[in-house]
Amino acid sequence: MRSLSGRLALVTGSARGLGKKTALALAELGCDVAVNYVRSASEAESLVKRIESLGVRAAAFPADVSRPDQLRGMMEQVERTFGTGVDILVNNAGPFIRERKLYTEYAWEDIDALVRGNLLGAMELDWLVLSGMQERRWGRIIHFGFAHASEARGWPHRAAYAAAKVALVSLTKTLAAEMAAFGITVNMVCPGDVRGDHKEQNIDEVLHLRDDETPRGRPGSGEDVARVVAFLCDPASDFVTGNIINVNGGMDPIRSLPLR
Repeated sequence: MRSLSGRLALVTGSARGLGKKTALALAELGCDVAVNYVRSASEAESLVKRIESLGVRAAAFPADVSRPDQLRGMMEQVERTFGTGVDILVNNAGPFIRERKLYTEYAWEDIDALVRGNLLGAMELDWLVLSGMQERRWGRIIHFGFAHASEARGWPHRAAYAAAKVALVSLTKTLAAEMAAFGITVNMVCPGDVRGDHKEQNIDEVLHLRDDETPRGRPGSGEDVARVVAFLCDPASDFVTGNIINVNGGMDPIRSLPLR
């Protein structure tokens, strides 16, 4: 891949998990990185030091993606700290409730948080960075979805989360069309069920493990996802935009399950 030296990447929710692995992948390509977190301050600072050891700049910024006031404040701090606008935005952060519930069993506060965190926060961040990308005539926006989100199927027990991500599919495709002439690409990466420690591991670390839920037969890793994001951010990937890319080993998360 071509170098991303001189570019600034903001990866939301990057103190841990898939966001951390993505931030490291971009730093290895030469990006300066703005690390975002909510409660994981020590992990974020540790990641900053690791990124700086790669010879690029990094800094950590607290902000909840569901809070507009915090997002705007974070963007101002990022631009002051690095002296430039964001060239690459990876909207990784987004709340998810693993417990399976019918739509009527969710508290409204949970539904509101899921939609704000997975849709409205990403929309606002996109809006905040796009004018600068247009001026520089270069940019990369990556949204995170779920496998098969582009098919807009119903997902029992995940109503609010799925609705938010499916709306983000439409935004991805719309922005891709509107921004292409400015040298800006917009894509969505849809990870499979990458769990626990696997989120920060490399492919070699999970190759020997068995996962019968995936047709591939092994669990997914953070590297599986991060390497796709890195490809989409490559300067030579400017002809790849408006795509919804599944990184799930062939697994379909929307399986037929009894509602009760």
